[in-house]
Amino acid sequence: MKLRLLFAASVATLVALSPLPAAAHCDTVDGPVVKDARAALEAKDVTPVLKWVSAEKEGEIKIAFAHAVAVRGLGVDAQALADRFFFETLVRVHREGEGAPYTGLRPAGAEVEPGIAAADHALETGAADTLVSHLTREVEHGLRARFTRVMETRKHATHDVAHGREFVAAYVDFIHYAEGLVTAAKGPASHAAHVAKPAAAHAH
Repeated sequence: MKLRLLFAASVATLVALSPLPAAAHCDTVDGPVVKDARAALEAKDVTPVLKWVSAEKEGEIKIAFAHAVAVRGLGVDAQALADRFFFETLVRVHREGEGAPYTGLRPAGAEVEPGIAAADHALETGAADTLVSHLTREVEHGLRARFTRVMETRKHATHDVAHGREFVAAYVDFIHYAEGLVTAAKGPASHAAHVAKPAAAHAH
């Protein structure tokens, strides 16, 4: 019993110190990872959440799950703390596996990026048309805006050094944006992938 109470106290400290802001979808309380975690805890079966982590991390998740299940029986408050501890652990390990930083769980209803929301909607409805249209508009807007900027700055690129540098900055931004789109389209997706690279990422 003392061990369980000590564990509960440790969980409370972990929750209190965990920052909330984050920038992804799987780190929200109402996201797919925590949704599966809730179901696993209620069923006392860790299996549903193991798909979110690598085989190498299964042991860590199983241990955290076992502790959480044991502590949940100590009362309502202990259950809330144990659940939060397990959610935090699972999401952190999942994001580490994706090469993404973890800064804590965001609350239910937290705003997600439009692209992610559109992707989730596509999965829920079984139709990708809205998602394709959304992404197509975003890509077209990004390309055209950068292309226009390059064409405009090129007109004055030879006037003086300042205008020349303005053109080069626009050119590099345009080229890297296009490069990033092609790379993203061809390569595997991950939390750490970026559609467009910063202009300073490469030199031309």
